[in-house]
Amino acid sequence: MPISFAQIPVTIRTPGQYVEFDNSLANKGLVRDMVRVLLLGQPLSTGTAAPLVPVRVLSADHAVALFGRGSMLAAMASAFKNANEDSDLWAVPVVDNIAGQAATGTVTISGAAVKAGTLLLYVGGTKVQTSVAVGASASTVAADLADAVNALPDLPVTATASAAVVTITARHKGEAMNALDMRTTYWQGDAVPAGLTVTIAGMSGGSGNPDVGDALTALGDVQYHHMITPWTDTANLAALEAELEDRWSATRQIEGQAWAALSGTHAALSTIGSGRNSEVLSIMGAQKSPTPPWVWASVYGAVAAYQLGIDPARPLQTLELPGVLAPQEPDRFTRAERNLLLYDGISTFLVAVDGTVSIERAITTYQLNSYGLPDPSYLDAETLATLSVLRSTLRARISQKFPRHKLADDGTRFGAGQAIVTPSIIRAELIALARAWEERGWVEQVDAFKHLLVVERNADDPTRVDVVLPPDLVNQLRVFAALVQFRV
Repeated sequence: MPISFAQIPVTIRTPGQYVEFDNSLANKGLVRDMVRVLLLGQPLSTGTAAPLVPVRVLSADHAVALFGRGSMLAAMASAFKNANEDSDLWAVPVVDNIAGQAATGTVTISGAAVKAGTLLLYVGGTKVQTSVAVGASASTVAADLADAVNALPDLPVTATASAAVVTITARHKGEAMNALDMRTTYWQGDAVPAGLTVTIAGMSGGSGNPDVGDALTALGDVQYHHMITPWTDTANLAALEAELEDRWSATRQIEGQAWAALSGTHAALSTIGSGRNSEVLSIMGAQKSPTPPWVWASVYGAVAAYQLGIDPARPLQTLELPGVLAPQEPDRFTRAERNLLLYDGISTFLVAVDGTVSIERAITTYQLNSYGLPDPSYLDAETLATLSVLRSTLRARISQKFPRHKLADDGTRFGAGQAIVTPSIIRAELIALARAWEERGWVEQVDAFKHLLVVERNADDPTRVDVVLPPDLVNQLRVFAALVQFRV
């Protein structure tokens, strides 16, 4: 029987021992990709990274050098690395919108200190401290507070003092900075020094986020399994969704998932979540947390990327979100309120007694089918991650096993050494692949899979095989319900 050699010609006459290698049977398991994550965000001009050019981020210090100390993107990278050191992290710096405005807020001091103490100001969850002497005037305290803010270069703001008013100005232009939290107390025991009154006017006036489309254009066809965005305005979310949905198409196959976070009231979160309907986007509702939403998004995406890389079907619930500060207890949503958010496309979190924040349920914003009717098929973020790994391992298996094969009908009598494949051979390989998926806990009901599987040559193109692949995805244990019918 003739053997299909790839390199040794049948016409060779020169003596020798000719040996070639074929790796089509070398891999016995499932071939997995390295998880690549992309941060989108704003740099400062002090950074060395070129705008709109993807760059690999190796550490928090590296991010500071690339994007500038105190920048949004440096803070996102630092939070990511704190939560996930292993995923391959990249970032695209997108400079401020030249037509944008920077958000500002004020801290007004009144009275005079009757006792010595320490005045605290939390800016985006970072504690700023200034010493207050007995009898210190409001204007003196204000000036000292402004100096204390400016002494922390990692803060996303700068400060100036005029009389008894400290004006806080965001380092970046854009509406994202309007969500930066400022407060004087957070932890038990925090207090304003006696005799002083502090009035905070929150950040506002920021406008003109950068256009995420500029960054997406720069990506080309490199696959990023996860993208993390700090911008949640309608235009930028729509552009990000459109790009990722195109990346999921059968012709591009470089799919990924997007992660974001929003701070706001229950009504505001519900409105934004209900206005989106995309399986590629997951938004965490981070209401009234001192930690900025862009940091929440980075931590949320970091944890999801790491864990879904280990097992795409295992639920993300109960996983800690390290580094984010929980809303104070009166500001936390009730179970009923969180349940409503989960019907409005917003992911939810829980807070433990020690203040640790963890994912309650990670969902996408997909809620309705093309007819506008409820459709839970893409509800959970794990579903999309599982579909992604099924497709990537399927492509790897077929391309590895049949890279340069001829195609023949079932029943064709060819030698065992021939590089020929038939629909039945492909079918057997797909069933074996499904068994491997089952062993990993990604699918179930493989016997039904075998029954529904269709593999056939295309009627119009003899070089093409058409397949209907019917995997039954494994679900996640979400709810345990029990009726205790006790007896007395």
